[in-house]
Amino acid sequence: MNELLTACALLLVFEGLLPFLSPGRWREVFSRIQAMSDGQIRFIGLASIVMGLFGLLWLY
Repeated sequence: MNELLTACALLLVFEGLLPFLSPGRWREVFSRIQAMSDGQIRFIGLASIVMGLFGLLWLY
């Protein structure tokens, strides 16, 4: 459980870096994401899941 909480905390840290360091760029990226179709967003989500699973398999 400790590892899961650590992973969630690190996720929040990394997610917060771009809006903290460059809010204008973050707004631009966010507006581009809003303009994407559902299929494009789903593909990005699937790619993230697959890369995360490969990363976990590589670590363990």
